[in-house]
Amino acid sequence: MNKIVSRKKIELTSSQEKFVKSGWGEEVIDTQTEAITYLSDGMKVNGYIAYPKEINKKLPCIIWCRGGIGEAGVIDNFNARGIFGLIASWGYVVLASQYRGNAGSEGKDDFGGDDLNDILNLTALSEEIDFIDNNRWGIEGWSRGGMMTYLALTRTDIFKAAVITGGIANLRCNSEESKFMRHLYELSMGNPSSVDFKNKCRERSIINFPEKISKSTNLLLLHGTADDKVLPHDSIDMSYKLIEHGINFRLILYENGDHYLKAHRKEADIERKKWYQKYLED
Repeated sequence: MNKIVSRKKIELTSSQEKFVKSGWGEEVIDTQTEAITYLSDGMKVNGYIAYPKEINKKLPCIIWCRGGIGEAGVIDNFNARGIFGLIASWGYVVLASQYRGNAGSEGKDDFGGDDLNDILNLTALSEEIDFIDNNRWGIEGWSRGGMMTYLALTRTDIFKAAVITGGIANLRCNSEESKFMRHLYELSMGNPSSVDFKNKCRERSIINFPEKISKSTNLLLLHGTADDKVLPHDSIDMSYKLIEHGINFRLILYENGDHYLKAHRKEADIERKKWYQKYLED
């Protein structure tokens, strides 16, 4: 049974394509992005695939983990064309999920619970995409997507490279440090005063079980020092845990960088590309 239910190429207007080129670079135009629907645990989940227009060999594949929940952090066709097209322009295939319960997908968002399968199940789509090299997988996530990336790395060792930007390592259920984060996980996990809520927070906070991360994955952590949504000590604290457990990583802190690294995007893109080239190229 096919796992990909539907594929549709994204066609932007000429003015939108100009904005894509100015925002992500001329090279993005030489890539193709498609909106897809695929099966995950029997549910129809929406996502994207992106790849270079000219392919003459099997390519590494990057799994992209989106941030936010619901409309906050949702990837629309325009941003998919830019975000995923940029990675595809580096010579990779990109597979991304909106997660269950989001953007028209069936099911309910579980904020790092069962919806983690929506990420892991993307790898099975390679059976229907003959230009993906099944021996070279990477994974990337920003914000909540960073949390999803950490959790995915406790479930499989197929990923040779991981990039986590402004990633959540500790939900801090009893803290008011980040109202943004508290709002996000209250939306999906319910009453913050309940024991169940606190248990879910612990289960989703990689800081509590870093030893479960695959030691065959090489991690790049990027974080802005002025990030007020996911505080920089998430990545700093995590770096000490990675050292303790012998997991290869690099941590880069961007001075006065915000949650989106707006003033440091080009620098971050260079580091992301270099990391993938180092660990995914032949």
